[in-house]
Amino acid sequence: MSGHGTPVPMTSRPCGPLKGEARVPGDKSISHRSLILGAMAVGTTHITGLLEGDDVLDTARAMRAFGATVTDHGNGEWSVQGVGVGGFAEPEGVIDCGNSGTGVRLIMGTMATTPITVTFTGDASLNSRPMGRVTDPLALFGTQSVGRAGGRLPMTLVGAVDPVPVTYTTPVPSAQVKSAVLLAGLNAPGQTVVIEKEATRDHTERMLAGFGAEITVEDTAEGRKITLTGQPELRPQTIVVPRDPSSAAFPVCAAIITPGSDVLVPNIGLNPTRAGLFTTLQEMGADLTFENMREEGGEPVADLRAKFSPDLHGIAVPPARAASMIDEYPVLSVVASFARGVTDMQGVKELRVKESDRIDAMAKGLRAAGVTVDEGDDWWRVTGMGHGNVVGGVTVASVLDHRIAMAFMVMGMATQKPMTVDDGSPITTSFPIFEGLMGTLGAQLVRNNA
Repeated sequence: MSGHGTPVPMTSRPCGPLKGEARVPGDKSISHRSLILGAMAVGTTHITGLLEGDDVLDTARAMRAFGATVTDHGNGEWSVQGVGVGGFAEPEGVIDCGNSGTGVRLIMGTMATTPITVTFTGDASLNSRPMGRVTDPLALFGTQSVGRAGGRLPMTLVGAVDPVPVTYTTPVPSAQVKSAVLLAGLNAPGQTVVIEKEATRDHTERMLAGFGAEITVEDTAEGRKITLTGQPELRPQTIVVPRDPSSAAFPVCAAIITPGSDVLVPNIGLNPTRAGLFTTLQEMGADLTFENMREEGGEPVADLRAKFSPDLHGIAVPPARAASMIDEYPVLSVVASFARGVTDMQGVKELRVKESDRIDAMAKGLRAAGVTVDEGDDWWRVTGMGHGNVVGGVTVASVLDHRIAMAFMVMGMATQKPMTVDDGSPITTSFPIFEGLMGTLGAQLVRNNA
């Protein structure tokens, strides 16, 4: 529902051991990029394991609006007949990206160097998020943009008629900004260069290379330098989407804090730019192991086994790790609540401008549940209470944010009293099978208006 419709309050009750296999959906980041790059290739790209959440489905609709033929064959199998780099048609209507910051920013980059005019909008959450961090570098290519005050949606972009290549150093670690610039660079002549001082998830670079783009990555004194040669002919691909590590975080963390649990999460992507949460959990003393390590489609993959971990302890999470686990801090803060001691999270200002201000939303909910939280602009600190000592028993605001809603549903599985979120409907944006999957493991999740 992406927060568009009637709120759906949800309650998570303390439960017995979580047991079984958690087959989480396909990776959201790779799903978005598969559709977008498939639409820019010449020929038909075949995708299996696509995440069929609202965010990705909105991107599929957008690619159709630009002229690509996007077909759902059922069971996560899709095909995209592309129109080639620079071949996007001007959409007849407004492009609605729902709740997806990734979707809108990548799509803006994709059309920015094609001479078409496109208006973007989203739900209340997305329309409150700043877009200047993307439209500013896109303006260097010659793209024009007009939006609401503060650079917010709805916003209209006019693609560059004669785009020029760009060299851009990202001011903050953001895979969305980096990817938008690289996607814009596809239809600009010459070489577009992105320099990032801190490495962020690199799915775009890997997939561009897989589709046949000429792209190089090197570590320099300035930072990680990515050089893309523009105006290639992208080749269609067959893509097997690994399961999403950000979605895997929820059953993994639930198992770690719920007594007696033993959960296997198969076929999880372990790209090193995405796997920071799992390293952090192990450092905290979690019983988390990797089985059947392998590589699929250029991405490292493994099966994760998570067991109840009674001796968790707080740690200082290195700031340099933030980019590799930025979406997982909400559920990490839940685990930290059940640890002994302080978990210190630094270098996380990006959390302030996600689907919500995630530090603020989690801090308010955790405090209401009896947990001590301190915070600043770029950091927050959770003082854990140890297993069995977190009270719960409150209703918290999900603020139209799927990860906030799921984090508190995980928390309720191990608190003394149930946890309720005022609206669980945003969960469908990234993890449409969350309720059913957690239920098969033994969780007790209830829709209060059902």
